Amino acid sequence: MKVPPRKNVLLAPVTVTPTKPLTPSHLKGLLWTDVMFRATAPLAEVTYRYSHTTYHVTEQTVGFWEYLDRTHGETDYTRLSEEDIGELYVRYRGAERSQDADVLRPYRDAVEHSDWVHPASERLLRLWAGHYERLGMHDPGLREHQPPGLGLEEMIERLGTAHLVLDQRHCGGPVYLDLTRYGMPLRRIVTSDGRPNYLACALRELLPLVPWYDEVVLLYDRELDADYRLLGRVLTGLGPTVRRVPIGRVPIDGRIASARHGGWHGHTAGALLKAASEAVTEASTMAGAGSGSDDRALRLGMRLYFVATLGPGQRESFRHDLLRHCMTVAAKLLDRSRAAAATGAGDLRDTGLRDTDLLDTLDRHRRGHTYVDPYRLTCSLLGRGRPAPDPGLLSAVFL
Repeated sequence: MKVPPRKNVLLAPVTVTPTKPLTPSHLKGLLWTDVMFRATAPLAEVTYRYSHTTYHVTEQTVGFWEYLDRTHGETDYTRLSEEDIGELYVRYRGAERSQDADVLRPYRDAVEHSDWVHPASERLLRLWAGHYERLGMHDPGLREHQPPGLGLEEMIERLGTAHLVLDQRHCGGPVYLDLTRYGMPLRRIVTSDGRPNYLACALRELLPLVPWYDEVVLLYDRELDADYRLLGRVLTGLGPTVRRVPIGRVPIDGRIASARHGGWHGHTAGALLKAASEAVTEASTMAGAGSGSDDRALRLGMRLYFVATLGPGQRESFRHDLLRHCMTVAAKLLDRSRAAAATGAGDLRDTGLRDTDLLDTLDRHRRGHTYVDPYRLTCSLLGRGRPAPDPGLLSAVFL
């Protein structure tokens, strides 16, 4: 039988700007993307594009940097925690003072023409890399310099060639993405004084990339759905199949709020990892397992909670008790998996036949698209009467 060629897939999740702590909503999106990436990689050629460099030039980032230099210029950020820097960001956003483009231009130039990152964001990215390692997540280049393929003017020119832009800068106006021919609204992407927004940056990054792929998967916060509908329509015109995967935020005490407003104390990535680790240690101690099992249960349990338990929507508020419960469930699943492997044929990675079984398992959760659905795959580990999870599946995707 002739094996069909592997498709090229581009995963392009929305980035988290390094200006505040990682919150439950951020962790949900990151873990969702990680499971999708690792589950799809055995079935397709997958590129995980996640460039902080591309989005540093947005005002929420360079504006924050300018604010820090103006108000806290002598601060040693290497001594600050995520929460400390997050508090500074909340103060910045609360000030409601927008600086002129000329004031921010040196920061944008430093990003565009070198690999410079403000020490506050460099500190956050270093801390985040530690969280990624602890969670067993693929690092797509958090601290790497990854500039977009197009400059701002090149991007506008390319949109103009396709008649998808309304550029009013010649008369002192802004630049709009113009999809009105498709019944979609005008969307400003560059202000009259040259400040690009997040959508403009996404276009700079993705326009030159997507023609090389068969399928492009855009993962994003549901609050950004209007912009991502526009982005998906532009990218579809370049040839690939574009899949939009909106992911709901995680309410805290029934309320969904942006991290810019604070309210995340006790719910940051560091705090949640500490609580989850304590729960795993308790479960492992009861089971008589070692510390190596603790790390595996932590990684699996976090995915069980943020992907399977919370699901794609945003109706369920964050619950510490359910997070701890998922750590206990993860420890039990790992025990069952080890026991099944000891009495069976061993680890899935040991034979080619078993590798084929793994591919079949992953393929069942694709539903007509090339990428593997993280929610369906993760939920397949749960439920009464289900067989023990295969060690190879756990190792390839969840640990």
